[in-house]
Amino acid sequence: MKSEPLTVNQLFQNRRQYCVPFYQRAYVWTLRDQWSALLEDIIDKAESRLSKTKPTPHFLGAIVLEPQSKDSLLGVDTSHIIDGQQRLTTLQYVLASIRLALRATGLSGLEKIVLPCLRNINEETMRNVDVERFKLWPTFRDQKDFIKSLNVDSVEALREVYPENFTQHGTLRKYFSHPPSLEALWFFSDAFIQFINAEGHPVASNAEALINAVLTDLKMINITLEEGDDAQIIFETLNGRGAELHATDLIRNYIFMRAVSDDIDAAMLYENDWKPFEDPYWTENQRRGRIYKPRLEWLIHATLQAEKRSEVDLSRLYNEFRDFVTKDMPARRADQQVALLTRYANQYKELIGDSGTTPVARFGRRIAAYDVTTIHPLALLISVTDISDTEKTIMFNDLVSYVVRRAVCGLTPKNYNNIFMAVLRHLAKTAVSSIELRYSLKNLNGEASRWPTDSEFLNACITAQLYPGRLDTPKMRMMLTELEGELRRQVKTEEPDVPKLSSLDIDHLMPQQWFSHWPLENGQSVTDTEASAVAQIVLAGAELTPDQELVRKRQQVIATLGNLTLLNLSVNRSLQHSDFLKKRDAFLAHTSLRLNVPLTVKDRWDEEQILSRGALLGNAALKMWPRAD
Repeated sequence: MKSEPLTVNQLFQNRRQYCVPFYQRAYVWTLRDQWSALLEDIIDKAESRLSKTKPTPHFLGAIVLEPQSKDSLLGVDTSHIIDGQQRLTTLQYVLASIRLALRATGLSGLEKIVLPCLRNINEETMRNVDVERFKLWPTFRDQKDFIKSLNVDSVEALREVYPENFTQHGTLRKYFSHPPSLEALWFFSDAFIQFINAEGHPVASNAEALINAVLTDLKMINITLEEGDDAQIIFETLNGRGAELHATDLIRNYIFMRAVSDDIDAAMLYENDWKPFEDPYWTENQRRGRIYKPRLEWLIHATLQAEKRSEVDLSRLYNEFRDFVTKDMPARRADQQVALLTRYANQYKELIGDSGTTPVARFGRRIAAYDVTTIHPLALLISVTDISDTEKTIMFNDLVSYVVRRAVCGLTPKNYNNIFMAVLRHLAKTAVSSIELRYSLKNLNGEASRWPTDSEFLNACITAQLYPGRLDTPKMRMMLTELEGELRRQVKTEEPDVPKLSSLDIDHLMPQQWFSHWPLENGQSVTDTEASAVAQIVLAGAELTPDQELVRKRQQVIATLGNLTLLNLSVNRSLQHSDFLKKRDAFLAHTSLRLNVPLTVKDRWDEEQILSRGALLGNAALKMWPRAD
């Protein structure tokens, strides 16, 4: 390759077009992050010229160009922009803005100095005038607005071309999504008009200083690739300037640069197979813990973990991807790389969606409340494997059972990344089957990994402090929702399918603040202060009186499963700390849930009733989240 410093004038004046490869990301530079700083540099250089200070170049960084072969006398010479499309596109917006400013200030004669850097000449020898007349041809996502903006001949014409983007007073709307080309031309042309009209020098002198500042004082290091140069390696070395490149940008560029060397029609591969990944669905940020990344990055991360059977460093995602697709010989072709991602993407969308009917979609909904994203690679491996839906469902049910039982039993999820990766490796070495999955899960030992037994799980359902306690609101609501489904399956109900219950409130049948309307079994009432005193005595390990023991016994059952249900929010709020008979009447009037129907025939609600209901729900839980022994 060869490199040389070039001014803006030297770069754009020749009859040549710089093409942004179709697979590169769209234009992303903004006023706040890049334009305002560039404007300051331009004005600084222009003012230096006006003050007769010896001009010094201002370097904008490096660009990498790959000349394209030309098989005909017709048409302009073209070069692909391997790195630097943001800079070059911005410079075209700057030059177009100077032209608009010259026209707005009555200096249209000077635009002939700028125009050769905006338009290619000799249109009669072009093969496609509408395209080749431009010095730069952006990616397809930017083409429409790029053409509209650069074709206008005045600032007023911008308002005519984009009427919906302007206020009645002719100013650009605030808090409105504008095409970058429009916003750039409006910003730069306004600033240039003000500079040209500034007092102290003739407007023509101001304009000439501005033109010279851009065409002569701004320079870039132009790196031109020659035959045999690896465009991808050079791109990776230089990326990171300007707006941040995501790992997915690097991966996309890598795939399509490889497509050329694989003798694959890159444009066809992009249009037919990769284009769905450009949908906003995949570029939207998703949270994992405290980390936000585009959804496509999480997909690729999970795909690599499932395929490599090992942990993948998210901060080195591009390197991990490149190493994976090249580790075997021959290396995976570009179309095979896209096919692999597509295969996993179809399952990933089901996994994290909320309406699918496939086994992995149902699994995703059941596990979502537990926020166990480290299980995604294992779930995807199961889902992409060629086994029956029945087999997949059995496997997913076991995984849900494992997670739910551990949560209810108060066991930590902190080692799940290692646990699920170990299970994934076991399945990869043996077979992706329910038999091997159960073998792997049942052989996990120790508090950090074991699958709780039926007796431990049932005991936790009856006696453990679940809410508040071991389960947060999403987990508790999901557990009660699934139990509602299990209870419906046990009876001949008119509504066997459970509707969405996410809008319902979690209710303590005996309220947490029970002191006013819920006397103890000996008939005595207790104050909040007295209950707090009992809690302190228990913590100190001191002996309780018989009355205090009754308080302790009650406090222990308030947050257990037997005392919890789901209620309409307004009903729950209206009842507040009411006694049981008022709650029962509300159940008769407002609920049809199997969780609540048996309560409508009760005439009392106390510790004994809570433990009894806890046992009933606990046995339903054993069926809902079984552990095959």
